Parts: sequence; structure tokens; C-alpha cells
Amino acid sequence: MPYVYILRSSDNSYYVGSTRNLERRMNEHASGFGAAYTRARLPIELVFAEEYEHVHEAYVREKQIQGWSRKKREALIARHFGELPSLSRKSFD
Repeated sequence: MPYVYILRSSDNSYYVGSTRNLERRMNEHASGFGAAYTRARLPIELVFAEEYEHVHEAYVREKQIQGWSRKKREALIARHFGELPSLSRKSFD
């Protein structure tokens, strides 16, 4: 099944990705064969994952989360879903 996931890196930054096989992808990241971003920041820790029925749904969610602030990502990781709307970036005209 497809997943979107968030990793916490050794420098306490977050990496957001999506994959068809979460276990395989985590092994790739942990062994340094994942993304260049995580390779330079090992070790990594899986802090959040959501499962989807279709790959395109996981990819769309990945792109959405990548646009979020750190505070909003941390609310998602903590499963404080009620806080997410108030943490959305506001546009000012």
C-alpha cells in the first residue's frame, strides 16, 4: 500500500516522502541509500505515516505536507488534528 511519511533527522529537521513500500523505503533511508537529504543527516527516525489506497493520493498529501510550516508538521506528528486549521499560513492582501 502507498504511504506518506515524515522522518526526523539527526539535526532535528523533517523529511517528507511517499512510497509504495514503507518498510523497504525506511531501510533505504537508514542505510544511506535513500534521499541525499537524509543520507547527510543519519540517523533518521520515522515519526509519522499515513496509508493510502492509491499512489497519487499519497503523492498529493506528500506535496501538501511539504508546504507546511514546522509547527504544523509537528501538530500532525502529535496527531493534534484540531490544531491544523489554525496553523495554516494566512495570505494577506
